[in-house]
Amino acid sequence: MSDLRTLTLGAGCFWCLDAVYQRTTGVREVISGYTGGHTDNPGYREVCSGMTGHAEALQVTFDADIVPEDVILGLFFTGHDPTSLNRQGYDVGTQYRSAMFYRDETEKQHFAEAIESAQNLFDDPIVTTLEPLGTFYPAEAVHQDFYTANPDNGYCRVIIDPKLHKARTAFAEWVS
Repeated sequence: MSDLRTLTLGAGCFWCLDAVYQRTTGVREVISGYTGGHTDNPGYREVCSGMTGHAEALQVTFDADIVPEDVILGLFFTGHDPTSLNRQGYDVGTQYRSAMFYRDETEKQHFAEAIESAQNLFDDPIVTTLEPLGTFYPAEAVHQDFYTANPDNGYCRVIIDPKLHKARTAFAEWVS
């Protein structure tokens, strides 16, 4: 039997954290998509405009019997800058916000505790928002497992490769 769990997390551009989770032992599925907005069925261009209110986010499904949820959350905080408000590197706007989308009050509390614990790793305050999970819209096919399909892409080399290295260093037992 498996203890499958799904978390919905926004860490700026979904390509980065997707690359990390795709290489994490015990992760069964990663879906890049959009949530937290007010428009039905948004597409990439609409979300990038900042007008839909959505964040680029991931739904990561993992087997908690194999990889602890604390590792999944640790990778979340390692894979982006949770102290940067509405931006990750060159990506600027609320669609790139650091956010944890909770399903219920128990998950909200767990996320709040994870933020409090992660704060010890950062000098600046964590600005990750806690938001109720609304509808999650999977992103277009081109955005799914982008790094694997485009390893020589400039963005992958310059932005994602260092994040993968950091995750592999911090969580060597879990990230290949």
